[in-house]
Amino acid sequence: MTTQANGPALEVTAPSPPPPAPSKRTDTIESQFFVDAPETREEQAEQAQVLRERQQLRRNEPSIMTTTSNTSVPPPGSILTGKQEHYLKRELISYQTQWEISELSHPTALKRFGAPFHSDVGEVAPEDSELPLLRYIFVHHVRNFPFLDKAKEKEFWQDKLQSFLESFANKHISSADDRLEQTKRAKLALKATKLVELMMVSGIPTASGYEERIRFAEMEVVDRGANEQGLIVNMPEGHEINGWDVNVAGVRIVSVKRHVRQHKHAEFILRVKHKDEKERYVARRFGDFAKMHKQLRLELPGKVLPPLPRKNKAQSIYSGRDDGDSDSVSSFSTQDATAPVSQAPDTLAPEASGGIRGYLSSWTGAGSNRHSRNASRTSLSAPSPRASIDAPRGSATSTAKETTSDTVLHREDQRVSLRAFLRNFLSNEAISNSRAMYDFLTEEPLIPNQEELKDIQRRKNMDERRLEEQRQFFEVARDRARELDIHMEKFRRSVVEKNGLRDLFSEIKIKDKIADLDPEFKKFAEWLRIEVAATLYHMFLAEDNSPELFAQAKRIHSLVPYGALKQVIRFTNPAAVMVSVLDIFMAQPLGAKSLLQRIFGLAVGDGIRSLQRSIDTLTSKIDEPSLTEKIRNYTETYEEVKSNVRQEAREEQVDLLVKIFQSEEVEPALSSEQIGRIFNAYVAWNNAVENVDEEMRQGAELYARLKSLLKLYTRLRDKKMMLEMVEEPNTLRLFRDLFTIFYEPLIRVYKSANVYNSVTDFARFADDAIQTIEKAQRQDVSADPNQTVQSFIDLCERHEDDLYKFIHEVHLHDNGLFDKLMTWIEGILDFLRNGPKGGKLDMNALVAGALDMKQVDKDLALREINSLIKWQTARKRWHSDKTRQKMASGGGAQEDGMGGLASTFKPSDFGLDAQDLADMDLGDEDDDESDSDEEDEDDPIEAERKRRRRKQDVLKRTAGEPIKPEVSELHKMMPQFLSMLRMVLAE
Repeated sequence: MTTQANGPALEVTAPSPPPPAPSKRTDTIESQFFVDAPETREEQAEQAQVLRERQQLRRNEPSIMTTTSNTSVPPPGSILTGKQEHYLKRELISYQTQWEISELSHPTALKRFGAPFHSDVGEVAPEDSELPLLRYIFVHHVRNFPFLDKAKEKEFWQDKLQSFLESFANKHISSADDRLEQTKRAKLALKATKLVELMMVSGIPTASGYEERIRFAEMEVVDRGANEQGLIVNMPEGHEINGWDVNVAGVRIVSVKRHVRQHKHAEFILRVKHKDEKERYVARRFGDFAKMHKQLRLELPGKVLPPLPRKNKAQSIYSGRDDGDSDSVSSFSTQDATAPVSQAPDTLAPEASGGIRGYLSSWTGAGSNRHSRNASRTSLSAPSPRASIDAPRGSATSTAKETTSDTVLHREDQRVSLRAFLRNFLSNEAISNSRAMYDFLTEEPLIPNQEELKDIQRRKNMDERRLEEQRQFFEVARDRARELDIHMEKFRRSVVEKNGLRDLFSEIKIKDKIADLDPEFKKFAEWLRIEVAATLYHMFLAEDNSPELFAQAKRIHSLVPYGALKQVIRFTNPAAVMVSVLDIFMAQPLGAKSLLQRIFGLAVGDGIRSLQRSIDTLTSKIDEPSLTEKIRNYTETYEEVKSNVRQEAREEQVDLLVKIFQSEEVEPALSSEQIGRIFNAYVAWNNAVENVDEEMRQGAELYARLKSLLKLYTRLRDKKMMLEMVEEPNTLRLFRDLFTIFYEPLIRVYKSANVYNSVTDFARFADDAIQTIEKAQRQDVSADPNQTVQSFIDLCERHEDDLYKFIHEVHLHDNGLFDKLMTWIEGILDFLRNGPKGGKLDMNALVAGALDMKQVDKDLALREINSLIKWQTARKRWHSDKTRQKMASGGGAQEDGMGGLASTFKPSDFGLDAQDLADMDLGDEDDDESDSDEEDEDDPIEAERKRRRRKQDVLKRTAGEPIKPEVSELHKMMPQFLSMLRMVLAE
């Protein structure tokens, strides 16, 4: 929308048309529209008059323009509006942050850093540091970390750490330019840049006090927590994953005659719908799942596949009656998968433990009433010795009579586990598109008969009951947590105020029990109890893969020797043991290599020898000594030569390998015929990558091998440099110092706090948790969710005092370690809330000074600032729209997982602006999740195709994202801004 009335045009984003149905929400537009700031004093006066006239009109008729903010006009005496101040500050800090992070890879970076690092020109004052942002973070938030504060300046920081980092920088390990991919160090540098930028933009305020950001009134993000997302994943149908909608819908028993006797086995009926194809049913035995798993390993070699669920022959009892006091679902374990359906009622009764999740009991076995360690180990096969605890009072015979009309659902628990297994597989795009998976889901379709359709419907009803029971559980838990909101608000205020964290831990240190804590802290413990209970329920009961996870946890618990572990911790001195072990590994008799160096050397040496064998094989295939020697010389030449070659390749937009062969700085020199042949091979290789053509592929073979050779030589040099680092004596000394600094204080704390007693406490909690979960599995689906909630809350309540005692004892004997840690954390929070003690950034004075010196053009500078604000506005809107689209499609969008502490505390409590924090995630869509450097493709052409496909995927994910405008005029103010920044951070 564009409006003009005796002044400059006001551009605002037109609101989206209203929905056809009336909405309960008042509006969905931004609370503050962006308006170009006037760029001359005459325009400012004219726009102020326009705004005054519109204020008169607002009283008579509401308009879309009523949301225009008066802050679009700079305050009296100022050049910039609040938004312009913020985004100018942000752009300049971002520019400086990127430069400082990139400088860290330079060998002389630490010499220009300042104290505590050594410099050739003497100590560098804070006002003269070339890296003021990183210097401030290091001095105030790294060097004073509770463990590192005891490190000596010369012995540790200068002689060991500085020497190690400078040695690493001088090795010039290969970069993304050399490998044609983003290295892990490059990704880490990107994250570090964002983190430093967020911290400094949020922490350093501007002097005017009018600083503001782009804000949105209501984002209309779907309110759906992680638990509700889990319900969608567990739905029996309508949940499409990578084009497949698959459900293990039923089970049928098939009789096959072998030799003499008839043998019965179960076949799982899969309902399959692929994209726009018609729905079909297929039948698969458990062995077919195993065969598919093996075929995937052959089709996708090297890919880590989740294991197949264990074979489970448990059966469930289904009743078609409406939910009420009687059982509707029960479960029991069998030793024989072919237990007859017509089994006598009296023999069924003890097994049919109709409980809240009877269908789950055999995932880990229907455990006995009294849980013990031995019972845990045998419960997978042992039947339940009694009827359900929820069964009506009466004899077992009466319970048996009620089950005569019930139906046995064979392998129900296995069906649910296999559904989770399949959907987990299909969530991986490579697996869902594989031939093995397609054949498994589509071959030999069948038409279910009437009995099989009835079985499918029964199991669908059970799935619906489970989902409804989960919803009830989450509602009850949410209602209980809502009761604590008032107390949690008081707790939040007490924590975020000054010294709040220190007061909290001092309370824990003084009070022996939870019951003695202040009311707000006790309510926080109660809230935490509910959160942990809901988490346990969700992990071990609510998901399709919960039985596998629970069975695995039980197996691990049964194997841990808690008694022996307790005695070892009690009577040994781990600090002395570790020091002795270190002496063994790090001793250098008569100056020889230490054992640790030899171990690392062997590991790296194996990699070097393997690479050398590959290089020798490839060199013999190429059979061009001058070409292979030039590649080897390039990887081993000086870094300045490499930089020149890479720069020329970027400027001329040619492949790096072509430029290497053209370079005269790398020996040996090639003839014009050889260079021409290389260029023709490059053209053929490029065409072979884009087009699957055997003729072009044959012509590109030479270039493909040369590219592989360059990659192998680059890796070989990297490993040789790492081997040199390992063999340097300073590396071992640094490792020993770091171990001493971090390990010994923790060991002293846990020895003095009698941590060994907590081993027994944890074992008791694990036993009790297993018993509680198995009891919940045996209860009825129609049971009161309040009872289920309360059973898990009671579990946490029984053991919370043990956990509190552990924290209390550790804090009581920590020799001030916790207090130092809290002081360190509060130092960071104080910086984010109040900024540095050196003052604030006066952005208006910065611009005024640049204008007085005629360093920048005012109109051009303001235009660039406004273009940055427009870009940020469009970028936030694009990101929010994309998020809504993901959530609407259910395709793994970011969930509204702001539960727990995240919903109690807000970013503003810690000095962070929510909009700045959200910007940390913007742009992460282009992260390449695959690690290309770990792929060893035998076919370099195919590897290049994959690399280009990944790049295309990144472009698709970021399609439509607004592009940052070019900024040049603002960067002319960097020298003055840097001086101002140094003064603010010089403390």
